[in-house]
Amino acid sequence: MEAGIIDAPRGGLLRSIRDPDEAPHPQAQVTQMKLIISGKHIDIGDALRSHVTDRLTALVGKYYDRPIDASVTFSREAHRFRADCIVHFGAGLVVNAHGDAEEIYACFETCAERVEKRLRRHKRRLKDHHQTAQRAIEPARDYIVADEAEDEPENHHLNGTPLVIAENRAEIETLTVSQAVMRLDFAGEAALMFRNRANGGLNVVYRRNDGNIGWIEPNDSAVAARA
Repeated sequence: MEAGIIDAPRGGLLRSIRDPDEAPHPQAQVTQMKLIISGKHIDIGDALRSHVTDRLTALVGKYYDRPIDASVTFSREAHRFRADCIVHFGAGLVVNAHGDAEEIYACFETCAERVEKRLRRHKRRLKDHHQTAQRAIEPARDYIVADEAEDEPENHHLNGTPLVIAENRAEIETLTVSQAVMRLDFAGEAALMFRNRANGGLNVVYRRNDGNIGWIEPNDSAVAARA
C-alpha cells in the first residue's frame, strides 16, 4: 500500500455547518486538515494527489469550517477503480462515501459528488443541531461475534452466548428520531442505536432493503411517551 499524508488548507473560526453561498468570515484564519491519500496495490501519482487535495478541500470547505481529518483510499478490482472517502467532523459526525469507474479520476469524482450530496442534504439540520443541542452520550461496547456457521458449540459460553472475537468502544447518543436518521444517512451506516430524546428509551434506525429507513422502538418506550 502506498500512502501519503497531506496538510490541506482550510479556513474558518467556527466549528459549524456553513451555507455554501455564504462569504468566508473576513477574519478567518487558514489552518490545516490532515488528509491521508493511499492506494491498495496501485501507485498514486503527484497529479492525482494534488487533484484529490484541491477537490476535497474545496468541497468540504463549502459546508464545514473545521473538519478534523479525512482519508481517501484507491483500489482496483478487475478493470474498475474504486475510491473510498471518510471525513471526520466535530460532534461525532462522519461522512463515508465511495465511487467506482473505469478511470481513476472518474471514480474519485463520483465519490466526491456523493460526499457533497450528503453535506448539502443535511447542512441546515446539522447547523441547527450544532447550535442548539448539547451532546448527551453514554459509553457502550461494540462486539464482533464469530459467524454462526463457523462457531462450534464448544466455543459458546455456558449461557449460550456466541464467541466474541473483537470488542471496541462505542457511544450511544441521545437524539431525536430525525437526528438519528440524519446521522445514519450522513455516515452511510446500516444501523444506528440511540437513546430517544422524547422518552429516554433505546431505539434503532436502520436501512431497509427497499431503500427506506426503518425505526424500531420498544413498546414500553412508546407507551411511556403517550402517558
